[in-house]
Amino acid sequence: MRFPFSIFVLGLIFAEIAAFVLVGDALGVLATLALTLLGMVAGALLLRWTGVATLLRIRAELAARRAPTRALADGAIGAIAALLLMLPGFVTDLIGLLLLIPVTRNLVWRGFRRRLEPGARSAAFPPRPGAVIELDRSDYSTRADGAGRGEGGREA
Repeated sequence: MRFPFSIFVLGLIFAEIAAFVLVGDALGVLATLALTLLGMVAGALLLRWTGVATLLRIRAELAARRAPTRALADGAIGAIAALLLMLPGFVTDLIGLLLLIPVTRNLVWRGFRRRLEPGARSAAFPPRPGAVIELDRSDYSTRADGAGRGEGGREA
């Protein structure tokens, strides 16, 4: 039986309220608000850094002629962690910080790996050097300038 998502969200809201009460009681109102604001700023900075780092890793994977599935997954996990840090609350901050730990990222990657990798190879990635590609006569033009090709790259 599946666990309803609405019950999970309701439980998270109650946990966040309880965490605010406990932290506020231990540290005081101003320190609690300062920690919340610090988490939001750290999440925003992390989101920006994660986006740039992910784009650079994807570029490197594509240049090496590999599917960037792991780079995309790490980027998505980092973005989720940053968004959780940006949400006001200590429970979401804790979950976001856990997602930043490499061991946790590896566990999440193993969970989603089987779903992501089978579709990773597609026609969008060029074949490796030395691979043989067979074409029908209608798939190419014998003219050097490429003229005479119609829509879809076929000769008119």
